[in-house]
Amino acid sequence: MDLCLRPWLIAICSSLCLSTAAIAADLSTTAINDRIKPIGNVHIEGATPPAAAVTTSSRTGQAVYDRYCGSCHNSGLMGAPKKGDADDWAVRVSQGDAVLAKHAIEGFNTMPAKGTCMDCSDEEIVAAINYMIKPN
Repeated sequence: MDLCLRPWLIAICSSLCLSTAAIAADLSTTAINDRIKPIGNVHIEGATPPAAAVTTSSRTGQAVYDRYCGSCHNSGLMGAPKKGDADDWAVRVSQGDAVLAKHAIEGFNTMPAKGTCMDCSDEEIVAAINYMIKPN
């Protein structure tokens, strides 16, 4: 009798495991679309990006600095002007705000474009610059 029950017990346990997984998974159309959506988008230069691609958040200059800029600008790594050091920033500031912003946004010398904050808006980058050039 023990041999006759074994296949039944295995079948019951297997079906319970599979049915529990199906019940636990959200099978709604919205949930499925969220799970299979692309993780990125490609935008052609000059084309208008879709509304979802436009950054709507506005981080403070300090928040951008702390997350992306501080690793180089705290220590002056590879010639980066140190935060709040007037001597380090003097030549750069004398070139004007437009040049300072252009270099930060497009990259300059060893600094990568936007300091690697590719989802930062130009305004957020300028806010980070203004935070860095303020004396400590």
